[in-house]
Amino acid sequence: MIARFFCGALGCWLLVSSPATAQQWAKDMFKTTDHDFGVVARGAKAEFAFKFENLYIEDVHVQGVQSTCGCADIKHPTKNLVTYAEGEIVVTVDTRSFLGTKESTITVIFDKPFPAKVPLTIHSYIRSDVVFQPGSIQFGSVPQGKSLRRKTTVNYAGRSDWAITDVKSPCPYLTTERVEVSRSQGRVTYDLWVILGADAPPGYLNEHLILETNDTDKKKSKVPLAVEGIIVSALSVRPTALTFLAAAGGEPLKRNLVLQGQEPFKVLSVSCPDVRIACTLPQTAKRLHVIPVTFTPGTTPGKLNSVLQITTDPDFKSQLKVDIHAEVVAEGTNGASPPPGPGGV
Repeated sequence: MIARFFCGALGCWLLVSSPATAQQWAKDMFKTTDHDFGVVARGAKAEFAFKFENLYIEDVHVQGVQSTCGCADIKHPTKNLVTYAEGEIVVTVDTRSFLGTKESTITVIFDKPFPAKVPLTIHSYIRSDVVFQPGSIQFGSVPQGKSLRRKTTVNYAGRSDWAITDVKSPCPYLTTERVEVSRSQGRVTYDLWVILGADAPPGYLNEHLILETNDTDKKKSKVPLAVEGIIVSALSVRPTALTFLAAAGGEPLKRNLVLQGQEPFKVLSVSCPDVRIACTLPQTAKRLHVIPVTFTPGTTPGKLNSVLQITTDPDFKSQLKVDIHAEVVAEGTNGASPPPGPGGV
């Protein structure tokens, strides 16, 4: 378990540490500080998010980000992170203006709670002989259960016998069809169709297909193609978790759940194993339902962690669940707990 520090503990540690060691608190927030894109076709989308989490009780602030190479575009939308909040540094390689081996160091500069710099390194080899048009497959927003096709054109200049021998997919609901369009004087063109199946699960789609070629250089023989989209669930619920904090013997607390569907639907039941949770069911079929959820605290202090199960028309296959977190505290206390100290104590 990663240690989380109180302000005083972190400050004292930095004061007695060497300059190099004093930077470690910032580096410890990152899941990784190095990423290799591998071989990338010219024009292909090459993007990676360096994720980090504030492990400390103090707020963390990103003062700025610097790069040693103009081949990388950098975005850091989250500048200030409170305790346990997550941020990311998104790096995109310019695969149109730059070719060959590229290595860049991105320096993330923190000024709070203490000055520190974290170097992030990216590596890539951009092929000049393979070009994707467009550079990635973008499905956009797709309703769950719908199948779509998108195309990219693969252009190659070099050997007359060059060929795409296979396309590997990371998941069963992404399949491909490739059609050789032309082959003349060392130039080869393929139309590559990517098919999103109706069985794709809801959520953010961010995958890479791997084009396998007959290149003799094994490093160049596999070329990735980014595939992105959002599969919109036939049914959705907001929020996905409800939290209640009440005093023992206090008044019931109410929260609202919002259920939304692509078509009108009826809510058949909303159930929770704990009898202190009660819901009012809508009686008609609609695309949007607002369901009041009531928590009656009772007189006994304690915590509740349970799940609210929502059943709808059989035609909708989505299994909707909402996490329930509740705490009943003795009268006169607020139930709040500070972030854990060293070792989670």
